[in-house]
Amino acid sequence: MSDTTLRIALFTHSVNPRGGVVHTLELGRALVAEGHDVTIFAPTEHDAPMFRASPCRIVLANVASRAADTASMVQTRIDALKHALIATLRAQAPASFDVLHAQDSISGNALAELRADGVIRGYLRTVHHLDAFRDPRLAHWQQRAYADADAVFCVSEAWTQTMKTRFGIDAVTVNNGVDVQRFRAAREMDDVMLPAELGVRGDPLVLAVGGIEERKNTLQLLEAFALLRKTRRDAQLVIAGGASLLDHDAYTRRFTARAAELGLSIGPGEAIVVTGALDDDAIPALMRRADVVAMVSLREGFGLVVLEALSSGAPVVVSQIAPFTGYLNDRVCYWAQPHDASSIAAALQRAIDDRRGIDFTDAVSALLQRFSWRASALRHLALYRERMHAAAL
Repeated sequence: MSDTTLRIALFTHSVNPRGGVVHTLELGRALVAEGHDVTIFAPTEHDAPMFRASPCRIVLANVASRAADTASMVQTRIDALKHALIATLRAQAPASFDVLHAQDSISGNALAELRADGVIRGYLRTVHHLDAFRDPRLAHWQQRAYADADAVFCVSEAWTQTMKTRFGIDAVTVNNGVDVQRFRAAREMDDVMLPAELGVRGDPLVLAVGGIEERKNTLQLLEAFALLRKTRRDAQLVIAGGASLLDHDAYTRRFTARAAELGLSIGPGEAIVVTGALDDDAIPALMRRADVVAMVSLREGFGLVVLEALSSGAPVVVSQIAPFTGYLNDRVCYWAQPHDASSIAAALQRAIDDRRGIDFTDAVSALLQRFSWRASALRHLALYRERMHAAAL
């Protein structure tokens, strides 16, 4: 069995650049490089393509662009992924997939329903992180997606332990990864033109990736940035990306109101630049331009942005909480207490003043070598074959 080509289906919730989608695409690429046949399923709106090219076969399921609420949106995506898989299985009959692997709760529910209907025998689920939902339907869907899976993987040891102690799920840890060359290779035109087009001119430049979200702790980062500006009047905060399926409008309004109270303008060339979703090449360009990348989240599954920033040569300020404390140390990052704006501001200041505080030559290099997508693919393949062997007994 170890020498056979596996037919693998990976499922993700979106075509937009979110951490779980990046994980799906890069894992798929690495699995293809190991000689396996990979299909990626994802819902899309208005026939939008996957945000990044892939050597995998891509199956996109169109969904309505508007829904009455978040739960309705989730239901339409669950249904779309179910229908897409059924159509693919029918078109490829009698072939079937050796592995069905969901990367999120939406696709996990699609597979759970197909399993209940007898269309598939089972599926695997990776938990990147879990959210706290007030809507009972969303909470139920999130729980069902991992509870009905044959096996659960987590991208950090912290979440593997959380799944066991809080939910009684014997999950296993899988490697995350980073494409170092993608973030390290300078593209002169993009590195100059893209930041300028966005109104990025800060000296120093503080970059945060992922949009304005409560989970990302953006309001506390704003307070820290205001403290930094007291001594760094030309500092600029750039908040990049943020293509999320969840509704963050109320939190964004709080952010905007607080920025106004602090006298910090938002817009191109202003103290704060909020870019929204960007082309795929823009994030590496911004990271190479940044003086420091802030990752002061309150909750993450792993935090791919940290590895991406370090690959770009940018120092990082990171919340001193799990999962970060599980794979980082003070040789590769500047720690901050995420609930303390003064702690974040001090860490930003240290990163700006003394880039030598991070050991890019040895410690960062070793960290990036540890987290390669090839290593992740090999770990996944071992787990896939383990589950296939158990199912065959």
